[in-house]
Order: sequence, then C-alpha cells, then structure tokens
Amino acid sequence: MSDSLEFTGERFTPECEREIWYEHYHRYALAARWCVNKRTLDAACGEGYGSAMLARSAASVEGVDISSQAIGHAVKRYGSLPGVGFQVADCTSLPFDDNEFDRVVSFETLEHLAGQDRLLSEFYRVLKPDGLLVSSSPDKANYSDAQGTVNEFHVKELYRDELEALIKRHFPAHRLLGQKLMFHSAVWSMDKVSRVELDQVSADSVNSPEGITQAAMYYIALCVKDEASLPDVQGRLWLFDDHDESVYQHYQEEIRRHIAAGGIIARLEKEIAELKSQSDPPVPQSSSWWRRFIGKP
Repeated sequence: MSDSLEFTGERFTPECEREIWYEHYHRYALAARWCVNKRTLDAACGEGYGSAMLARSAASVEGVDISSQAIGHAVKRYGSLPGVGFQVADCTSLPFDDNEFDRVVSFETLEHLAGQDRLLSEFYRVLKPDGLLVSSSPDKANYSDAQGTVNEFHVKELYRDELEALIKRHFPAHRLLGQKLMFHSAVWSMDKVSRVELDQVSADSVNSPEGITQAAMYYIALCVKDEASLPDVQGRLWLFDDHDESVYQHYQEEIRRHIAAGGIIARLEKEIAELKSQSDPPVPQSSSWWRRFIGKP
C-alpha cells in the first residue's frame, strides 16, 4: 500500500491542496474542541486523518468507514496512535451498543446516502443521553445551484430547510453553523486580540454588519438529545488558518505562473506579428492539373 490514498474526488485525502484542505481540516479542528476526554466515533472516517486529529484530545476514537480500502490505509497510517481504532462498517447499521459514545463526528456523509433518516437514527442510538453529534453537509443552493456544478458522488444534497427538517425528525435540539472560505485582510493588535470587528469595504462604501452576510457553503450541525447539552456557540465566530499559509502560498504561485505564461504569450504574439509583416516571396502560378492533362497551358 502506498503512503497516500489515491484521491478520486469521493473522499478527501491530506495530500490535497488549496481550499479543500482548509474546509476539511478546520471542521475537525472545531469538533476537537468538544471531544476533549470524550469517547468519540468518527463516522465515515475515510483515510483516517480526522480520527488522528480528534485523538489528540479525545479519550478514545473509533473510526468507521464502508470502504475496506480506506480503513486498510487508516490502520496502516494511524493505527499505532494510542486510543485510536478503525473498522469497516456501514454508518446506517453501526456495530455498537446503544448509548456508547459521548460524541459522534461525521463530516460530508449525509449527501452521499439515500438513507439519510436511517443514518441520523443510528447516530442518535449510539449517542449517550448527553452526547453531541457534530455533522456537516454542503448547502445545495450555494454548493451546486449557484455554481452550476454537479458532484457525481453526491446522492442527495440538501437545502437548509431540508437539512433542518431531517435533523428535527431525530434530535430534539440543534444549532447550525455556517462554513465558507473567505478572503480577509486582517488587522490586529500586536499586544492581544480580545475583540473581532467585521467591516465590508467597497469602492464607494464601508459597511459594518453585525455578522457574516455571505451565504454558507457548508452547514455544520450540532445535534443533541437535550437542549442543555448544546455547546454555547451563540454569537461565536471561529477563524482558522495554518502557520505556513498554504492556500495563500498556492494563490501566489498561481499568480506567478499566470504572469510568466502571459509573458510567453506576449513574446509569441510579437513573433507572429513580425512574421506576418514580412513580405512573402511570390508563388508561381501553376496550371490546373486538368489543363496539363489535356495539353493546354
């Protein structure tokens, strides 16, 4: 088995670059805050990178996926980590007892299944009475409709009202968070940051909204059996980046590549123009083949 799992577009792998890396890693970084010292299920864990992230703070992590290839890779790459286990399993028929987990984490799973009610029913079953489900799914309106794209691996994407209706059929209480990559210019105190202020600036106006106004690309749902078990997320905004600023570095590299390509194109266009400006030598007019055939000039 290779060190990396081949990326087919169906499931994320850590070797992917750009936005998709941020989207996936930052979901797990957020979920890890609520998994400290908790027995955690990573449902549809893929190649296991998320289980490994959760294991840094969780009491234990059980990663399950329906793909034996993905689980085989996860065991090889992360199986030696303390408190982490992997097994092949169908998330709509989990091989665990009722009320076994404090936390269930399942990102980008719903849209891959037709049996979405069965999935949430299983998550409810294996969660303890005060347990928490952290799940994500793309918003069909912005992920697909607005961009005019179709993800061949998605069986049923949901609009916000459909997602919330599905959740309410199984969990008495929930909160929705929005996720989207956005470009910001950050200005901060060099001493300590204790407040976040948001301004939207255009050529002719400056607006200071009370919250994010852009539509979410993904929803992260926090679902519980009891309202009192919900994490306090009211009015919260989380900002995630990475130390090496990988997305920004990739953006800069693409800009350099475009500038270099533009220079090459400009030189080629100049050469073509110079060739066209040169007078071509006259080409002798030859008689038509049929005139030569009958002996006429």
